[in-house]
Amino acid sequence: MSVRSRTTACALVLVLVLLPGARARAQQHDHSQMDHSQMGHGAPAAAAGNAAPLAPMPALTDAARAEAFPPITLPMTHASAINSLVVLDRLEAWDADPGTGFAWDVRGWVGSDLHRLWLRSAGERADGDTESAAVELLYGRSITPWWDVVAGMRQDLDPGDSRTWAAFGVQGISPYKFEVEATAYVGESGRTAARLEVEYELLLTNRLILQPLVELTAGAGLGAAEAGLRLRYEFRRRFAPYVGLAYERAFGSAADRRRAEGDAAHDTRAVAGVRLWF
Repeated sequence: MSVRSRTTACALVLVLVLLPGARARAQQHDHSQMDHSQMGHGAPAAAAGNAAPLAPMPALTDAARAEAFPPITLPMTHASAINSLVVLDRLEAWDADPGTGFAWDVRGWVGSDLHRLWLRSAGERADGDTESAAVELLYGRSITPWWDVVAGMRQDLDPGDSRTWAAFGVQGISPYKFEVEATAYVGESGRTAARLEVEYELLLTNRLILQPLVELTAGAGLGAAEAGLRLRYEFRRRFAPYVGLAYERAFGSAADRRRAEGDAAHDTRAVAGVRLWF
């Protein structure tokens, strides 16, 4: 369409939009309805009836609208159907009364918005010995924009206490933006266990973030609770060092085992680490 044709069509649309208001104002000041003999004009009243009538305007059509306002089309690019993410949520060293050590908590996924394959691993070492270690391979299916159901297997890598579990659970973001991860496990001989992790991110500034965390495990002698508070600074979104405190307490047979090994059933740790994702 030429520029002149488009300009003409736009003008036609504007005239049709403004014409009703103009006609109404014209009727309010219609000189043919006025008594000119009282106004001193001296012109005969019949002269007003000799004015030429207004030419009728053509009706507004869809074709005229389309010509005046053609549709805007932009090139569209779509994201890849398969994506991936790996997050080292906690990679930290700690210092407590029994000694020093380090811990890790890493998770990653590959897949689409609806179907994903998850890999999760967590554990810790103290004074050169592995205290706990586990790897989980899970299939995740999105059921709402905020929640996934997961199912798969977990392998414990504890020295002398290796077990294989079937795992299933849910993970996602609850109201008020609490990140929740709840998983149940079924092992050999009908053993069962469960783990619940809840964390929250409080933005003090755009880069300074306070992260409370609570983790509970129960079943098969694994009764323990941990509460932590970590303060991190995001130099970049992918790189954020942090410091914090963590309190852990064991219950039941897990506490008895620690006491038998000469350790306390609870301890408080000062931690320092880094959070990475790629």
